[in-house]
Amino acid sequence: MIVTSRRAPRARTMAAALTAAAAVIVVATPSQAAGNVPPIPGLSPTAVAIMNSEPYTNGQWAVRVVDVATGEVLVDYNSSVLVEPASVTKTYSVGAAWLKLGPDHRIVTPVVRTGPVNQGVLAGDLVLIAKGDITMGGQTGADGRVVFTNLDHNDANLLPGATIADNNPLAGLDRLARQVKDSGITRVSGDVVIDDRLFITRDLGDNDGPVSPIIINNNLIDLVTTPTSPGKAAKVRMRPVVAPWTIDNKVTTVAADGATRIDMSANEETGVITLQGTIAAGSDPALKVWHMSDPATFARTAFIEALGRADVAVHAPEVAPNSTAGLKKQSKVVKLPRVARLVGLPLAENGRYILKVSYNRGAQTMVCLLAVSAGSRDCDDGLTAMAPIFRAAGIDPRGASLVDGSGLVGNLVTATSQTQLQRAFAARPDALRWRDALPIMGVDGSIATVQTNSPAAGKVFGKTGTLGAPDLLNLRLRVETKALGGYITAKSGRELAMAIIGNNAMFDDIAGVFAANEDVGEIATAIWESY
Repeated sequence: MIVTSRRAPRARTMAAALTAAAAVIVVATPSQAAGNVPPIPGLSPTAVAIMNSEPYTNGQWAVRVVDVATGEVLVDYNSSVLVEPASVTKTYSVGAAWLKLGPDHRIVTPVVRTGPVNQGVLAGDLVLIAKGDITMGGQTGADGRVVFTNLDHNDANLLPGATIADNNPLAGLDRLARQVKDSGITRVSGDVVIDDRLFITRDLGDNDGPVSPIIINNNLIDLVTTPTSPGKAAKVRMRPVVAPWTIDNKVTTVAADGATRIDMSANEETGVITLQGTIAAGSDPALKVWHMSDPATFARTAFIEALGRADVAVHAPEVAPNSTAGLKKQSKVVKLPRVARLVGLPLAENGRYILKVSYNRGAQTMVCLLAVSAGSRDCDDGLTAMAPIFRAAGIDPRGASLVDGSGLVGNLVTATSQTQLQRAFAARPDALRWRDALPIMGVDGSIATVQTNSPAAGKVFGKTGTLGAPDLLNLRLRVETKALGGYITAKSGRELAMAIIGNNAMFDDIAGVFAANEDVGEIATAIWESY
């Protein structure tokens, strides 16, 4: 998710009736700009009216709808034009990993020892070999599936209302620590090292934090502020609790009609995170997150603390920089005696989490894993590796131009490419699992609050995309992209692949940006009604 803001409900009354679509398909002129969108064969006037409404006057739309079973093109407007898809890009990164590795692929994270064990004492180091598991055993529910909230904690600093899921982010490390103890180790005389050399850690950009082979709680510290009574200090809870991180709470509870404004800063040397500001009495808890700039050091301390909970003593200090300088080559480290291993969730579940909540660093991790599968540590090589994967699946890679796997500025796709990808997945034996991984309009994920009272709620399965930036000249907000790519189970039961992409809309304030989500949802509902 790369966005000034992504989602919030907005009530808009649907037209009393949606006009039935024309049967004859005509490709509209590609150069036609929004605001002057002509009648589009197959698309109802209700949808076209939204595309012509004021925020989109100087922007551009691309829409394509295809019958999944027959390939019949039902709507085709600007479908060959390269447009910015934002986080719809994640269907390409997750999709390529799904095709290459398979939906049942599981990452196994091992812990090895560098020396012998004598009477419970390891004369050497413990090494956790990071393999790019984006949940590391910390987001698994009782049903064995990944747990998440519709407005995920990854977006907490951008969007009010984000929450944390009901999970223990350190559960995977605790399991590994218990296995270390069960292997006969009660004391580590050397160090604990996170071997994060699988691929090159690199910051994703847009304040999103580094993409690393080791991921604990999405490499975030959650800070949940709860109001008390006016004039009193608010309560702040930190999760997970990992040294040296502590809270300096300077948030005051104000009257119920007061403002909630919380600022955050941190001293990374001391680990002190300062929260200051106000929170309104009686309001919901407010979530902020701090991104770890050094995920391996964060994970090292968290693992040492987990070992302590399992009664495994470690001679090395808990808080110290993680260093792989003393390790042998990766090819040799992986052959050392193994004392523990963590089996991750199936790729389909990791993909479901990435797509449902639009997890940027998770999507880019998929690209990095593709690079590794191609023998490279440079994540950019994962993008190159995607092209033959798509060709083999019948998807023309020339319909997209990608710079990353998450949906940053600079990615381009055509609406034809997106529907081609969705049709390719619809033809697979695991088609329903893929569809289940996408957000469901009015039900869950990034479109949980869109068109909740629409008859199409629960019938539209689509990855959202949003890019937002300020127009400082006019003090407006520019929505560079509002997009949806996926499927519609139409009113008749007909299965449709669709891509709805709007670029460069202008809104006066953040409420308008939220409204764009509903606008795209209305277009999807109009398509549902027409077929």
